[in-house]
Amino acid sequence: MKLLTGNSNKTLSKDIAKYLKSKLVNSSIRKFADGEIYIEINENIRGNSIFIIQSVSSPANDNLMELLLCIDALKRSSAKNITAVIPYFGYARQDRKVVPRTSISAKLVSNLITKAGADRIVTVDLHAGQIQGFFDIPVDNLFATPIFARHIRKKIKTKNIICVAPDVGGTERARALGKILNVGLAIVDKRRPKPGHSQVMNVIGDVKNQTCIIVDDIIDSGGTIVNAASALKKRGAKDVFVYITHGVLSGEAVKKIKNSVIKNLVITDTIDNWAKTKNVKNIEILQISSLMAEAIKRISNSTSVSDLFK
Repeated sequence: MKLLTGNSNKTLSKDIAKYLKSKLVNSSIRKFADGEIYIEINENIRGNSIFIIQSVSSPANDNLMELLLCIDALKRSSAKNITAVIPYFGYARQDRKVVPRTSISAKLVSNLITKAGADRIVTVDLHAGQIQGFFDIPVDNLFATPIFARHIRKKIKTKNIICVAPDVGGTERARALGKILNVGLAIVDKRRPKPGHSQVMNVIGDVKNQTCIIVDDIIDSGGTIVNAASALKKRGAKDVFVYITHGVLSGEAVKKIKNSVIKNLVITDTIDNWAKTKNVKNIEILQISSLMAEAIKRISNSTSVSDLFK
């Protein structure tokens, strides 16, 4: 087994390698003057099982192309099998046709990764579970929920806790966390008049005097979460904590969170946000390298991955 990293999140790749007591494959990833990406593997990997670690985060197009070219280079270097470890699976939000004449990018990206030569996919908290079915190869979708539950039990001592879904689509995720913590569920009724903008219409459930835990898979511009937190406070919530797997944090998102009523936003390091959030007191980053490294080890040893979530 060998590990190869792209440029999207080298810190996470190094942490995974450290956990597995392994070294990253010596490789060169650079660009030509016109922006074309060049990949070169600088050591023999013939007959090895290779895990390529690369998030499809901003700049999404460059990081996706890096992933595809790395897979192709490994295939042409006679790797035994190739597992694409994609902590954040970009383009997953376009998983169906919401309006006519739009692309289903999640399916296209799935096809590209498969055709490039990947034999298996490992990812964390897919935006939509059905994306696993877009692939004709095995997909291991890891969950951050157990990590969040342990953090909540450690940091939040009150018993008056309720899990909150920021929209109807996130109900299953919030219910799963609520089941582990043995607490109730509330749902924010949200409308989205146009992409990137949301409007809270109602809160379903009693949140008065409760410590609210909003849980979701992605925070992008931050508008949905900030509006949801504000609506919960207006309805009598004591404190609002937010747990998000993938911190996309585009545009003014960090500034919005910093100035919001959110007491603490917890994200994982599937996307490298250390520099962006280092001076923000109400944003905390949880490391997910041990979960991903353990999954890689179990796949390499042909043992159960699902046991990680028991």
